[in-house]
Amino acid sequence: MSDSQSNFKEVIERALAPVQEFLQDPGVSEVLINGHDQIFVERKGKLELTNAKFPDEDNLLAAINSIAQSVGRRINKDEPRLDARLPVIEGSPASGSRIAAVLPPISRQGTVISIRKFTASKISPNDYIKYGTITPDAWMFLDLCMFLGKNIIVSGGTGSGKTTLLSLLCSRIPKGQRVLVIEDSSELQIDYEHIVRFETRQADAIGKGEVTIKDLLKSALRLRPDRIIVGEVRSSEALELINAMNTGHKGSMGTVHANTPEDAIVRLEALAAGGDAKISEKALVSQVSSAIEIIVQISRYSDGSRKIGAISEVRGVDEEGKYIVVPIFEISKLERGLDGKLIGGIEPTGNIPSFYQEIIDNKINFPASKFKKPVKAA
Repeated sequence: MSDSQSNFKEVIERALAPVQEFLQDPGVSEVLINGHDQIFVERKGKLELTNAKFPDEDNLLAAINSIAQSVGRRINKDEPRLDARLPVIEGSPASGSRIAAVLPPISRQGTVISIRKFTASKISPNDYIKYGTITPDAWMFLDLCMFLGKNIIVSGGTGSGKTTLLSLLCSRIPKGQRVLVIEDSSELQIDYEHIVRFETRQADAIGKGEVTIKDLLKSALRLRPDRIIVGEVRSSEALELINAMNTGHKGSMGTVHANTPEDAIVRLEALAAGGDAKISEKALVSQVSSAIEIIVQISRYSDGSRKIGAISEVRGVDEEGKYIVVPIFEISKLERGLDGKLIGGIEPTGNIPSFYQEIIDNKINFPASKFKKPVKAA
């Protein structure tokens, strides 16, 4: 470990001393600090109130200031928000964690901090199936979509597992391609041979030097990408990604915050419309509908589990100009078991994807019977 890494490790451990036990606990996925005297943690998708506290608000404020300075960011009354990723340092329990913070008076109950822990272990498709997140047939369908280079959007709420799913999908990209990954804070864990990563940069103290996802997307298009991956689409860069998908960069992907596949594509349209480009609503709808081919909806349920709730295909727009989003697999019903866990999972809907001929032409062993809707027992 270098001297700079050792110093950083000491700064973080000192600043976050009251929550060190939770950062070291592998069962805790997130630490939520709501002011100096209220700290929650997330275990297995469930929130728990802890007895941990910071001595006072000044101590907590000093802690987040130390963290911000150590990663070259600022948080103060003029810039009361922080979104940063801690560097990966061996032996540091906060290694690679993503930290978000908001200061008072924007926050009405003191300094609020979220620490989302970095998970070093990679989840495999078999793990996804074993946990009940997806069925073998539904995963095989996603796998063939990756092979065929379908443009995919992963949709879900905060903490639903979008980043984990996107990482897993990226690991299924066929060999021999050049993949460019663009993120606000590097979180995607992608096991792939030819990958180039970009990360945004905030403006400096005088407002200069900012590099946005939109800027990086423009650069990426000149760097000979086969596929472009955007960690999270949250602003007008949506239009740049849609243009990339429509101009030969098949198999590009991103995530978006939305509760349903239908909401996801409408949100993408709204984000793209917020850009500087002058484009008619009709033209924009046409571009979005031709760019996005598959939407994968993932959700966190009341029992703390994360499940893929729908895999849908976008089939253009109808006569009224509304998107045609057809579920190929979806969860129709979940029942609560005696242990409180939700029983059930994603099933075929009976709808066969419009590109099924591509599956046949590529000699992929996925018969049409896999899409047949299961018959429910009376």
